[in-house]
Amino acid sequence: MAYEQNNNPFKLRKTTKGKGRNFLSVKEGAGMTEAGRKAYKRENPGSTLSAPVTGKVKPGSKAAKRRKSFCARSKGWTGERGKAARARWKC
Repeated sequence: MAYEQNNNPFKLRKTTKGKGRNFLSVKEGAGMTEAGRKAYKRENPGSTLSAPVTGKVKPGSKAAKRRKSFCARSKGWTGERGKAARARWKC
């Protein structure tokens, strides 16, 4: 009998193609789709997952602080998806 680990908190299908996908492709800027965020929130009630800050923001606003925090956290992301996500957030 094989050991099966059932404590994986992230059970979403990690697909970037087709109907019902939960993640964007690298060309689209990586990250989760809106449907993916909704699915994650269904599986993890009480989570505060929100969409990326991609537009123009007012300096000092809540969105500007979120972007600044994300950019600082993701500075070391050197992979293809990480670079795409940082570009989408305008880091």
